[in-house]
Amino acid sequence: MTRKHRGLLILGGLIILLPLLGMGIFALVNKTNGELISEGQRRTYLLHVPPTYDPATPAPLVISIHGFAEWPAHQMQTSHWNDLSDAEGFIVVYPSGLDFPKRWRVEDVTFIADLITHLEQNYNIDPTRIYANGLSNGGGMSYMLGCRLADRIAAIGSVAGAYMLPLEECQPARPVPMIAFHGTADPVVPYEGGPSHWFELPFPIIPDWMSQRAQLNGCDNTPSSLPTQGSITGVQYTACDGEADVILYTIEGGGHTWPGGEALPQWLVGVTTQEINATQLMWEFFEHHVLPATTKKP
Repeated sequence: MTRKHRGLLILGGLIILLPLLGMGIFALVNKTNGELISEGQRRTYLLHVPPTYDPATPAPLVISIHGFAEWPAHQMQTSHWNDLSDAEGFIVVYPSGLDFPKRWRVEDVTFIADLITHLEQNYNIDPTRIYANGLSNGGGMSYMLGCRLADRIAAIGSVAGAYMLPLEECQPARPVPMIAFHGTADPVVPYEGGPSHWFELPFPIIPDWMSQRAQLNGCDNTPSSLPTQGSITGVQYTACDGEADVILYTIEGGGHTWPGGEALPQWLVGVTTQEINATQLMWEFFEHHVLPATTKKP
């Protein structure tokens, strides 16, 4: 991993929110309720345990990762994962990036691995049903986890993901299923690739990148079309190694936003569609994938 690639991975999030938050205000909204020491650093997270949690029954774990210049509570409010957690009975955790503005780096894979271990020591987590997802820089981090923690992460999801790590550097222990959502009018991470309004970076063309991601999983080269829902189209790559399907939902005119989630100012990030719910669709996708016993970390 080159220093350039490490630098690129941290970008592609909602840096546009930064001017709206002073340090004092940020300290108030950046609430967490858990911490651990990882690689000698104090790391924090926001945990939600559903009221139906039964310590005698293994529960799935969903890791939801905020974008660049965001924070755990904002990811919670944007995605509405807690509502689904209460309805379905899984635990959800929102880890916190480092620095100000907060960000994710390649090195943070160790923190996420330590976080999983930490939660497994305190809750009855089903080790075959641990999932990661995120927004923008958090989506890129989810992809990274699929590359580096394939022995612990059953499936990944991404919204408006910033994928700057070359696919050839992704060498997972097993094919990892992936579901992604991206708007065609994303002003931060362009659907058509190349530099954006905010970043002079060579972002990949999203449909091409997803096709290559499917090839990494050994999927059939020709995807099938998913039912159109208003301005939403989708493709699904199947016949993959280990049944590790890859799905891409395209939101025509959609912005750098979470479909079905809390809307951000449209003049900053574009349209937030309510025609589909990314959180619900991710969970339905996750439910179909469990970590094979042969690859589960002891």
